[in-house]
Amino acid sequence: MFQHGILELVKAGGFTLFFVGVCSILVMAIAVERTVVLWSFVARARSLAETVKRCLYRGAIAEARTACERSNSAAAELLLVGFERHRRSEPAALGAAVERERQRVASDLRGPLWMLGTVGATAPFIGLFGTVWGIMRAFNDIAAKKEAGFDVVAPGIAEALVTTAAGIIVGIFAVMVFNYFQARLGRAALELKLIGEEFVELLGEQKPEAAEPVAEKGAV
Repeated sequence: MFQHGILELVKAGGFTLFFVGVCSILVMAIAVERTVVLWSFVARARSLAETVKRCLYRGAIAEARTACERSNSAAAELLLVGFERHRRSEPAALGAAVERERQRVASDLRGPLWMLGTVGATAPFIGLFGTVWGIMRAFNDIAAKKEAGFDVVAPGIAEALVTTAAGIIVGIFAVMVFNYFQARLGRAALELKLIGEEFVELLGEQKPEAAEPVAEKGAV
């Protein structure tokens, strides 16, 4: 039946195969988009953290802040929150502010990943719907032609099998991609947490920078 290749296979799948195809395109688009966003994220965050750490060890707070402002790493956002609250908040409040920003950055990194979970859960059911539709079509053809030969039921059965297989394949692929990015995000979130905690500790150890000269005794 499928001697002419993919085109005949698509035709046999019927209209429900179109929705399965849309789901597969959506999964690929999200996978590419999240790959670009998360590409070397941990490496960039560590590099920035090391730069800031070296500056803070020398007491160069302004230099560390400038490094964050020039960085394109998402980790720079939570570090800048710390610099903004430095000397203006208690250590506990400073740590809480950095933690809130860390959670916001981690949430932004998730992006549209919820769509992958949705596709993984619904794609097999779309294929199942195609199965039901194909079987209904087969019985309708039997009733219309009043015979039950293979040539009569083959189109409906083919639609049922093709859409079922496509839905299962897309669903499995979506779940695999979703789990992969979940692992990547877990690693990124842990890295941000460690960076934030160490940053708050180092920032709390910083001594006030000498901004003004000390007046001599007896000076008017």
